Amino acid sequence: MKNYLEFEKNIEKLEEKLKNLKDPFQNQGISKVETEKISNIQSEIDQELKKIYQNLNPWEKTQVARHENRPKSNFFIQKLFEDFISLEGDRFYSEDKSVTTGFAKFNNTSVLIIGQEKGEDLNTRIEKNFGMMRPEGYRKSIRLMKLADRFNIPIIIFIDTPGAYPGAGAEERGQAEAIAKSIQCSMEIKVPTISIIIGEGGSGGAIALASSNRVLMFENAIYSVISPEGCATILWRDPSKTLQAAKAMKLSAEDLLKLGIIDGIIKEPIGGAHRNREEILKNVKAALKANLLDLLKMSREEIFLDRKNKFLTIGRQKGFQGKIQNSNNLVMKNKLYYDYLILFKRFKFPIIFILIAILMASLL
Repeated sequence: MKNYLEFEKNIEKLEEKLKNLKDPFQNQGISKVETEKISNIQSEIDQELKKIYQNLNPWEKTQVARHENRPKSNFFIQKLFEDFISLEGDRFYSEDKSVTTGFAKFNNTSVLIIGQEKGEDLNTRIEKNFGMMRPEGYRKSIRLMKLADRFNIPIIIFIDTPGAYPGAGAEERGQAEAIAKSIQCSMEIKVPTISIIIGEGGSGGAIALASSNRVLMFENAIYSVISPEGCATILWRDPSKTLQAAKAMKLSAEDLLKLGIIDGIIKEPIGGAHRNREEILKNVKAALKANLLDLLKMSREEIFLDRKNKFLTIGRQKGFQGKIQNSNNLVMKNKLYYDYLILFKRFKFPIIFILIAILMASLL
């Protein structure tokens, strides 16, 4: 059964009409299938979809990103990768079903896969906690990212979550600390990391796994620090002002690409990823191939510096600090500082002795 969004009412009527025309066994018995009418209505549906989806506002894109028929992480894991071996547990508390993790092969290359999973139906959504990860999910991801780093295995991450789970139990087990440690681990490892936001990229729950060399977004996905409803409630004390909030937050892929928050947009079929799963699968595969090939050319140190530069540059080009001349300086200055610090720690006694000797000589 197809599910239609508020702005798709015309499409729903046209597709119902098309369904009746395609069915030769109607109430009156066998009827003639009118191929010309079917062709015309199909053409009308395509045009209507194109017209609607080329002019979606940020709130409508939020609705598309949350569409219940949208392909989830497990769909891409099953279709894009070979020899997937699931690995579970954080070795501290328990297993978190809202994130699927394991090693697999992509294009004959071993990769670690981390996928936030919302579930396909009511039962699996409850089991997966609607994609809201608990601390053990982040700690499981950290454990496996460190393992991948040790064996020099690239990491591919699928992000689709309204946010980290805010329950009392999660807070008691250190939800904030787990998210912070996940971001730290993502920044420290020296293997290629690619994050793809396939639906919702909500709050710290998404950022914890999106600190990657390449952050890609589906055309109709969203990525923000809070939901439009939450933002509208806090700022205007009116949850109905979701459109105003969504526009202000710049949560769409186009806006985030302009701001330099993400690195690329994966095109969706007309009508959204849920209308043509084969096409979106092909687009994701092509994007992964191109970005992984680019990153595999770099050394471990270059991968680390590339990621560090990427995040240090965010907000500087179009933010308050103005344009910087060379983003490499951000890391180079930092690196020189730490080099001198390490040198001083290693030879601090001879250096102190020489400085004292110079001081005494100058006094005499």
